[in-house]
Amino acid sequence: MNSGKRVFHNNEDCPVRNVVAQIGDKWSLLILFALVDGPERFNALKSRIEGISQRMLTQTLRDLEREGYISRTVYPEVPVRVEYALTELGKGIVKPLYELVLWADKHQPTIERARKTYDKHKK
Repeated sequence: MNSGKRVFHNNEDCPVRNVVAQIGDKWSLLILFALVDGPERFNALKSRIEGISQRMLTQTLRDLEREGYISRTVYPEVPVRVEYALTELGKGIVKPLYELVLWADKHQPTIERARKTYDKHKK
């Protein structure tokens, strides 16, 4: 029986699982925000996102391209030049995500205090 409250299904139709989980991983947000400044090459992205491995950057870029948030452009030069850029969909998702980042920045001290209080009582 549904009391009018939203049910979050464990399938591909659930927008939280299907959309939000992809951009909420450890690296996707950082890559999206790095691309706000304009197109970047792979090594430029890697140097701007501390701690990301080459393998993880490659996989996350592929995932973001698959979802439609970024585009990958290969320029037929020698050596080949590849650039990544936000698509219109990517630019659209960055706006509300930026609000989340501002919220997190504002509330981080409160969250840190809550964690410390919780951890102290759980010992």
